[in-house]
Amino acid sequence: MAKKTLATPRIRNRKAHHRFEILDKLQCGLVLCGTEVKSLRAGQASLEEAFAYIADGEAWLRDFHIAPYSHGHTINHEPKRRRKLLLHRQEIRKLETRIFHKGLTLVPLEVYFNERGLAKVLLAVARGKSHTDKRQTLKKAEHRREMDRALRRRR
Repeated sequence: MAKKTLATPRIRNRKAHHRFEILDKLQCGLVLCGTEVKSLRAGQASLEEAFAYIADGEAWLRDFHIAPYSHGHTINHEPKRRRKLLLHRQEIRKLETRIFHKGLTLVPLEVYFNERGLAKVLLAVARGKSHTDKRQTLKKAEHRREMDRALRRRR
């Protein structure tokens, strides 16, 4: 009999592409406790203010808000505690040199569950955009939309 998979939502950081120029993407694991997993499967999380950093040779995720589980009783988790990211030592070293020397940052783009049911984070190595860069990006998107509308009208 085939194993039934549950449809779990992907938690996305929608503002990341507006605020940052994405240079590289990397998938990593996430250490969670039981009630955090249940809240994530229910889609009760927000990545809007979250960021990742490297300290003492380990990667961490800060300000990732996972709402307390409604049936968690007294053993519920802290909503904004720091969570450890699971990466190989070589990957951490490579990220560390890239971030500290070039002035880049680690931004979580989305959190999801893979086929095996493990929580994964899609991290991006990114550079912050200035105000003018953000405006140019919006102008390009608007121009692209107008072109698409014109092409659709012509057909």
